[in-house]
Order: sequence, then structure tokens, then C-alpha cells
Amino acid sequence: MKTVVIIVVALFLLAVPAALFFSSNTTVVELTNPIEVIGSETPLAIRATNPHGVRQLRVLVEQGGKQYEISNTAQPANRFTFWFSSQPPHEVSVNAGTAVTPELQDGPARVIVEAQSNDLRGLMSAITADVLVKTKPPALSVDGLQHYINHGGSELVVFTVSGYWTEAGVRVGEYTFRSFAFPGEPGSGDTSKRFSLFGFPWDVPGDTAPIVYASNPTGAEATGRFWFKTFPKDFRSRELPISDEFVDTMAARLDPGGTGDALSRFLKINGETRRANNQTLSDLRLKSEERMLWSGPFLQLANSKVESRFADARDYLYQGRKVDHQVHLGFDLSVTQNIDVAAANAGKVVFADNLGIYGNCVVVDHGYGLQSIYAHLSEIGVKPGDAVSKGQSLGKSGSTGLAGGDHLHFSMQVDGVQINPVEWWDAHWIQDRILSKLPPGS
Repeated sequence: MKTVVIIVVALFLLAVPAALFFSSNTTVVELTNPIEVIGSETPLAIRATNPHGVRQLRVLVEQGGKQYEISNTAQPANRFTFWFSSQPPHEVSVNAGTAVTPELQDGPARVIVEAQSNDLRGLMSAITADVLVKTKPPALSVDGLQHYINHGGSELVVFTVSGYWTEAGVRVGEYTFRSFAFPGEPGSGDTSKRFSLFGFPWDVPGDTAPIVYASNPTGAEATGRFWFKTFPKDFRSRELPISDEFVDTMAARLDPGGTGDALSRFLKINGETRRANNQTLSDLRLKSEERMLWSGPFLQLANSKVESRFADARDYLYQGRKVDHQVHLGFDLSVTQNIDVAAANAGKVVFADNLGIYGNCVVVDHGYGLQSIYAHLSEIGVKPGDAVSKGQSLGKSGSTGLAGGDHLHFSMQVDGVQINPVEWWDAHWIQDRILSKLPPGS
């Protein structure tokens, strides 16, 4: 009996270390902000996940056969009690680059992250990421042309960017507009000739200066000015009486099953829903092709009467008192009921569906961030992905959405910011302000 007890105790004493040994885990190591380039101080976000915890985490940069340690954190060893707890992921943020490691030179390098599990075996795990060291800051050279800009309108600027940059475009107040590679000139190395089609939004002060910028993730930024003259505009304001019938109709149409009185529901539609719908339209900029799909002037709806203009400010009056204020970003164009709505220019359909206050809505992309918007349609005759030609029918006019009568709401946007379409109906303006700055056939 004594021998059996000894054997059992011996087996137990062997089993416990064995269990601890074989239950040891490897660590899952991640760079949660994947990087391809490091500059002077580039942040690295690292997560090491192991239920037993992380005993040591080292971050190194390797270049030219040499390794440079930039971070090394350690915890007390936990070889035997780790199985009683489950540790959260170990997360660290460190900077990599020439400010931390002056020995680094511009060129290829490798980031190495090593993690050791905090258990009996202390298993090592590692990941590597090939990167380029780039320390030359961005620099800009902007065209010397004259830029005449209408308030609420559009303009195009050409510039050359060099050095290490990842983002370049134009800022107008709080608005940012992307840039695109100049047609036919892809650039060489870190130097790129680019252009930005940008808007001068209706709601920025008339004396706002557009600024070309180029930046990179290290926080380095270059800015450039160019000659411009703006033509400020006082946009039209009007009072718009709304009746009980209109309020009830819109609440039932756009907020079916909603709670609260009809006026409260209408105000929510006119405010919150409007903002959400405009954001949906703005996000379509990410579906714009990097090539010009259009040619010649854009078409206004044939024989149409202008009912409302771009950036009309509206005070909504209900039972004689002001209950809301909104800005109408587009043209309301009317002819007769259910007429064909033609594409203003050639392009590709990127949206064709119901969109809240806009009702049945079609958006056509014309390339380089330029898009046209057709709303309140009674019928939609195209689908996303369709290529359309100038004058092709997109559907029929109607009174869907927040429309009190049959008309077309027509608008245009540049990189997600709605702008005045009047300029784009003008062949002379297009040639002078846009096409003259780009190569023929762009």
C-alpha cells in the first residue's frame, strides 16, 4: 500500500510540471497599424495576445545586417501560477525612425517584434514587417496661374510634390479635397505632378484662402499658396410656409411608424435625416474613378423652370412661426409630370436607390471626384455600375422623398462637397477654368 501511495505521489509530481509545460501558449503578435514607411518618428501600435500574459516584448529595427532595439518591456516571470488567470492583450505604442535610431539611413529596413509568453516554457514568438525608411519631408511647387473662384463654385490647381508624402490636395477652411496624378505624367521616385479639382464651399467665409498641402504620417507637412481671386456671394434666403397637410404627409412617408407628433417627426426628417442622406452622398466620392469620363458642357434639364437655386437658405414657417432652418444644396427644376431625366454628362452610375429626403435618387460619377445627383424621381431606369452617355435617360421626374410636387432636384459635388452646378452648364467656364489646365484628351 505504501508503495502505491509513493507511485501516485510521484506520478502527480510529474504530471503537474508536464501539464504546465504542455499548456504553455505561444503569443499572437500584431502590428495594429500596418506600416510600409517609417520616417523620423513613426508610431507603431503593437498588440501581443496570450492568456498567460507576456513576459517580455522587444521591438527592433534591422537595417544593413544590424539590429537596433527601440523598446524592451518586461514583466516578472510567472512560471507556475499562470493557469489560474487569463490576461488581457498586452498593447504598447512606440516610435520608430531616425529620431529614435539616428543610425538608420533612407532605404529598406525591417521592423521586428518579439514576444515571450509568461508561463513555464516561455515560448518566443516574432513577427517582421519590411519597411522603407524615408526621412525627406514633403515639398511643394504650385502653378503660377490665375485662379478666379466663385463662392460655392469649383476650381482646379496643378502642383508638384516631392519628398516623403502620403496625402496631398487642397484645403478650403475645414474642407479637404484630394489630388490625382496629372494625366500622362506619373512622376518619378518621390516626385509627382498632380492636380486637385476642388470646391469653394458655400458656407466658408468669402475671404478664405485655399491652400495646397502635402503631408505624411509622421506629422510633417508642406503647404503652398497660389494666386487666386474669389467672388463672394450672398446666397438667397426665403421663407417656406409648411401646412398641416404637408407635415402629416412627409411624416407618414419618411417616418412610417415613428413616434411623437407629426411636426416633431418632420423636423427630425428635415434635420437628422437630411444630414445622414448628405453624408451618404458625400461618401460616394470614394467610388469615383481616377479618369475623366465626361466631355463638353453638362446639360440642364431641357425646357426646365428653376424653382430653387443652389444654397438657398430656407426658414420653415409652421402656423406663422419659424420652426426650422435648412440650406437647399441643389437646383429644383420643373417641366411637366414624369418627364425623362437625362444624364447631364457621360459617366458611371454609382448609386440608384431610395435615399430619404431625396426619394428615388441616382448619382453618376464623372471621374476625378466629380459627380452629379438626380433626386425625387418617380422611376429609376439604371443601376449601379451602368455606363451612361450624355443625354441618356436615368428615370422619370417625380415627387418622392421630401418633395411637394413633381420636379427634379439636381446637384453636383466635388470630392463629396456639393457645389453650384451652374458653372458646369457653361462651356466657356469649363474650357477656361478646367480643361485649359489639363492635357488634351485627359
